[in-house]
Amino acid sequence: MDPKQFLTTSGVIIVAGKGGVGKTAVSAALAMASSSVGLRTLIIEVEGKSGLASLFDSEQLSYSDIQLIAPRLGVGEVTARTVLPEDALLDYLKDHGLKRISGRLVSTGALDVVATAVPGISDILVLGKIKQLERSGKYDLIIVDAPAAGHAITFLRSASGLEDAVKVGPINTQAKDVLGLLNDPARCRVVLVTAPEETPVNELIETAYSLEDEVGVSLGPVVVNGVLAELRGLELSTEQAATEAGISLTAAEAEHLADAAQFRLKRTALQRAQLDRMAQELPLAQLLLPYVFTTQLGPEGMTTLADSLLSAIRDLPEPTNLPEAPKG
Repeated sequence: MDPKQFLTTSGVIIVAGKGGVGKTAVSAALAMASSSVGLRTLIIEVEGKSGLASLFDSEQLSYSDIQLIAPRLGVGEVTARTVLPEDALLDYLKDHGLKRISGRLVSTGALDVVATAVPGISDILVLGKIKQLERSGKYDLIIVDAPAAGHAITFLRSASGLEDAVKVGPINTQAKDVLGLLNDPARCRVVLVTAPEETPVNELIETAYSLEDEVGVSLGPVVVNGVLAELRGLELSTEQAATEAGISLTAAEAEHLADAAQFRLKRTALQRAQLDRMAQELPLAQLLLPYVFTTQLGPEGMTTLADSLLSAIRDLPEPTNLPEAPKG
C-alpha cells in the first residue's frame, strides 16, 4: 500500500497502548514517516509527561507548536504541542468572549476545579481542541499520543457519556462535535500499539473490542513494537557454526554461545506464538517494528523505526473499501 495513501486515510490518528510498549515512540515514528512523504504533521501530547521531545532532541513541548522537523523539498514539517484540559478550557473561554473570566480562573486557582467539575469534562475539552485543530486545515495529519490503554477507553468514551448526561447547552454541542470526529473513519481512527508478549497482547485485544463496541471508532492496523528478528543458523550446533564461520572456540565460549542461541530461539518462538494468537483473535493487519538495541532512543533510532514502519505499510494489501472523503 502506498504510505501516503495510508497516512491520509483519516486526518487524525490516535495512538494508544499499554504503558511501556513504546506508544510514544510509535507516535514519533508515524510522524517521521508522514514527513518523509511530504505531509504537514502535528503530534499532540495529552498528558504533558511523555518523552516525545527527547526523541527529536527538542526542547520540551508546550501549548504552542514547536517545530521538530523543518520542511524542505519532499519533506513535510513536523510540529508538536501539548493539549491539556486547563489550556483547552482557557482557549474555549477566550474563543467565546470570556477572556476576563478565564483570567480570574487562573488568578484564583479555580481552573482545576472547573476542569474537573463534571466527570469526563477534562477529556472532552482535550478532544474538542483536537477537533478544532483538525478542522483548521493547517495539517495533513494529526497524530495524538493518547493516554495508556485503560485511560484511553475512558478518554474516548467521554463524548458519548457527556452527550447522554447533558442534553442541552455548549457541553452537549461539544460532545456531539467530538462524536462526529470519532465516529467518522474519514476523519479519525485509532492505531493500537503492543509488544509481542502475552500481557500486552491480552490488553490490546480487550481494548480493541471495547473501543469498537463502546466508542464506535475505526481501528487501523496494530503496531507491534520490539519484534526480534528470527536469525538464521541458530539451530546449528556451536561446532557447526564455528566451522562455517572459519573460527575456533574455547569450551567456555561455545557454551555461552549455545546458551545465547537457545535464549534467542525461545524468545522468537514465544513472540511468534503471540503474533499468531493475536491474528486469530483480532482481525486487524499487523505492522511489525524491530527491537532497537539501545538504552536511549534518539533521532537515529527513530529513523530506524520510521523506515521499518514505511516498509511494513508498503507490504499491506491495497484497500478495497476506503471511506469516502467528507463533502462540503
